[in-house]
Formats: sequence, C-alpha cells, structure tokens
Amino acid sequence: MADSLRHLLEANRLWAERATAQDPRYFERLVDLQAPHYLWIGCSDSRVPANQITGLHPGEVFVHRNVANVVVDTDLNCLSVLQFGVDVLGVRHIIVCGHYGCGGVAAALRGERHGLVDNWLRRIEMVREHHAHRIEAATGSGRSADLLCELNVLEQVRNVCQTTVLRDAWQRGREVTVHGWIYRLHDGRLHDLGVSIDAPADTEAIYRTALERLAT
Repeated sequence: MADSLRHLLEANRLWAERATAQDPRYFERLVDLQAPHYLWIGCSDSRVPANQITGLHPGEVFVHRNVANVVVDTDLNCLSVLQFGVDVLGVRHIIVCGHYGCGGVAAALRGERHGLVDNWLRRIEMVREHHAHRIEAATGSGRSADLLCELNVLEQVRNVCQTTVLRDAWQRGREVTVHGWIYRLHDGRLHDLGVSIDAPADTEAIYRTALERLAT
C-alpha cells in the first residue's frame, strides 16, 4: 500500500479505539442501528459532510451525494437511494441541501467547461436559464451565485416531489416530507429555505411561495 495512505488507516484505528473506549458496545449496536428518520440529498463537496453538520451519529441519516445536489428522473443511482430510503428504511424526512460557494453551481452560472461533468451541470444551467431575470436582478448586489445555489435547491426539491417514488409513496398514505435547506461554509450554519412539502397537491404552491420569498 502506498505510504501516502497509511495515515488514514492509522486515523481509523485510533477512531475505532476511542469509540470503543467510550462505549464498549458501540460497534455491536451500530451493526443493527440503521433506522434513519432522514434521507439527505446533498453535494459531494468534501466540506459539507451530512452527519457532522447536523450533529447526527452513524445510522441516523441515510445519505446520497452528487455534484451540486442534483435530482434527475433518469439517475437510477439517486432514484434507487430514494426508493430504498422511503420504502425500505421508512425515512420520514427528505432533506435536499445545497451550499453557498458550490463549485458546480458557479461553473454553471459562468458557463465554464470542465469536461464530462458539463453534461451533469447542464441541469443547473437550465435552472439558470429558467430564472434568468431573477439572477440578472441579483447581479448588481453580487448575490447571483448565492441566489442560483438557492434556486437550485428549490428546483431539486420539486424534482424529488415529482418522482414516481414520492408520488407512489404519498398515494399509499406514507407520511414523508421533502425539505429544502442550504449550508453556509463561512459559519457552518444550515438555513431553511422555507420549502417543506408533504403532499403532491401542495408542491407548486409551496414552491412558488418559497421562490417569491427569495426575491424579497
């Protein structure tokens, strides 16, 4: 093994020893602990780890992450996580969480080219184009990048609600709510964007209310 990775194995050993020193049955209990109430759909950015920033322990949050927290109805990876979380684990809350300073959002805003990922970021470019008038209005205040991060979260919340997984679950009477949050790297704080949807009939009204709130 490359010596450059040995420090990770050593850090893992020390972490495991500390965990068992504090609770000798920690890993024994963790084996059967996965019963999360939350599914987190977030960005792959290494600065936004779901468990740490929410103060949750292993087993308490089911996680899917990709570049710029995008939800696409042809992404079988994301849809499989969503279906497993809702139908098998029985999560009650799905949190779509973006973050300010997102590199993927910035690239989509500026139309930068980075290779294969450009195809993925095309979804955010579509958000930018759909809300061009709002983003243009925010350019003078220097808030266009932050606004696109927020708009992307709202759009992905709506995308989650429109998946067959959620629509079927709601039709069966499952109690599951989709939320839109955003994380600020500068102070480590999460912010609720005011979009929480627990029924298909409410999706558009709540989405539009949250959208107008961003403009104020």
